[in-house]
Amino acid sequence: MKEDVRLIEVKEDILADNEKLANQIRSEFNQAKTLLLNLMSSPGAGKTTLILKTIEMLKQDLKIGVIEADIDSMVDSHKVAAAGRPAVQLRTGGFCHVDATMVKSGLEHMDWQNQDIVFIENVGNLVCPAEFDTGANKKVMILSVPEGDDKPLKYPLMFSICDVLIVSKLDYLPYSDFDIEAMQQRVKKLNPNIHIFELSCKTGKGVDAWINWLKNESGDANSNI
Repeated sequence: MKEDVRLIEVKEDILADNEKLANQIRSEFNQAKTLLLNLMSSPGAGKTTLILKTIEMLKQDLKIGVIEADIDSMVDSHKVAAAGRPAVQLRTGGFCHVDATMVKSGLEHMDWQNQDIVFIENVGNLVCPAEFDTGANKKVMILSVPEGDDKPLKYPLMFSICDVLIVSKLDYLPYSDFDIEAMQQRVKKLNPNIHIFELSCKTGKGVDAWINWLKNESGDANSNI
């Protein structure tokens, strides 16, 4: 006998529950005056390198904690710990993104109220992380020069939802056909209010502008996205 099959749409409920928890996390960080940043990029774009450079340059001014997310690795969290800052590793076990529930779990193992900034280093991916609110005050993404200037055309949602775009590995520019102006135009068309920083952690070029932005934002951590 043929049985009826019921189709249940669960994504809407999952996203609704996630948004509720994300707003709760954001409220708690606002009250504590701690800045929570969701850092996203493709694999290998330089998320951990940027975090380590930021820790180095701000070690005299601001306290930074890091929630690291990987499908199955603790390499990056060990690097942060070696730099003298608290790190919590989230092993996502196959999930290609971080959501508010994962962030909440990570925060339970960190004295985040005594940090000025907490980075969430999201899983390397330009698709899934754009869809899930982590509770962060600001969303930051990295586009490295070797990836090419066409990524805003291929992954428009990611570029649309971020407050900051960091163009990394600027030292590769002389050896690439990466068109900075074309990339900026594409991004600004999607997101006119986005802040764009072009930098190289290797040479240090452009890093000061990013650091100054962080200092300003950490002094105004009560602002919401």
